Amino acid sequence: MWLNNLSTTFIVGYPIFVSIVWIVGGLFSSLYRHRQNRTLVAAADEPFVSILIPAHNETETLAEAVASLTNLHYQHYEVVMIDDCSTDATWPLMGQLCQNWAGTLDLHRLHLPINQGKANALNQGAQIARGDYLVVIDADSLLQPDAITQLMTTLLARPNCGAVTGKPIVRNRSTLLGRLQLLEYVAVIDLIKKAQAYLTGNITTVSGVIVAFRREALQAVGGWNPAVMTEDIDITWRLYRHHWQTAYEPRAICWILVPERLAGLLKQRQRWTRGGLEVLITNRRGLLQNPWGQRSLLLESVISNCWAILTAISLVAYGFQLLFLHNLALNGNLLALMFALNAIQFTIGFIASQTTADLTLPELLLVPVYVLYYWLINLVSCLAAVSAYFVDPQRRGTWRSPDRGV
Repeated sequence: MWLNNLSTTFIVGYPIFVSIVWIVGGLFSSLYRHRQNRTLVAAADEPFVSILIPAHNETETLAEAVASLTNLHYQHYEVVMIDDCSTDATWPLMGQLCQNWAGTLDLHRLHLPINQGKANALNQGAQIARGDYLVVIDADSLLQPDAITQLMTTLLARPNCGAVTGKPIVRNRSTLLGRLQLLEYVAVIDLIKKAQAYLTGNITTVSGVIVAFRREALQAVGGWNPAVMTEDIDITWRLYRHHWQTAYEPRAICWILVPERLAGLLKQRQRWTRGGLEVLITNRRGLLQNPWGQRSLLLESVISNCWAILTAISLVAYGFQLLFLHNLALNGNLLALMFALNAIQFTIGFIASQTTADLTLPELLLVPVYVLYYWLINLVSCLAAVSAYFVDPQRRGTWRSPDRGV
């Protein structure tokens, strides 16, 4: 009985604990940023930046993403589009874009004859890029005019920082899944990164949809790793192993598309979870050797995976009790506390992002639906990723046509 009570307490108590950490860390991070004296890099001091856009079957999104770059406040940059063996008209589209924006954008394209994944595409693009600083965005990313300026201001102010990531905001909101992910990005992902950066001085991962790198740091770690599923998580921890830091800059806004079908969402989250598992196993020695901030992030990842496995076992046990014993005991006080903290967390995220993310009150009313969606999606994704990893631990990263919700 005591073991069952302990298990139930952990399953419900763990989300409560991390919610408190995220809320406290996020609030102090916002307060610190509000009091921070910040002068954006002046046009005369801007270093030359290469913006890399890897693409695989992106005819529906690439043109809009490139067009958004013409509105950047940043002056000194080039754009390198990399076609990773697309099977649609992405390569001809890149040629058309080079013609359309000639004289407006310093635009280049590179074709890869074999699909070897985003990491390989970025490595190839970096070889022809001329900048000492590389900004990576996805082919559906629409940058705010000051996004590059914000990233570079932070990167230049911190010489030991190898990468700075920005804040993605969901722009396709026509479906329930899209709106639920909008809540997740502004009230969970954003808040977690703020809390991690403030409390530990590190973040679990830079965001592959918008991140700026020092070329020096990329060269130190050997570029992106084509052998992993999630190149952004992997390169974050290889930067740490080479004594570089990373940073989160929520003032660098990037508008993105997210999956609007459940199958596409589950595939995305399974890939994310597998990437985290790969990094955890690769960096297992870091639990004892890394600086305490990085160790706490690795430990949290271990606990999260244990929580998912234990929760799955408990759900089966609860189902058995309900069907055959007609008995189901839950701690109502803990559940009430968990939902109250989630309401507080989402309200904070809503207020912090209401203007920048163009949020309306109906989004906040979806919080009860989101709480169930978030934990169930992550539970299923974690279990699927753990199973897939042990079945095929050497699987390499390749691209398939993504679910962009368009």
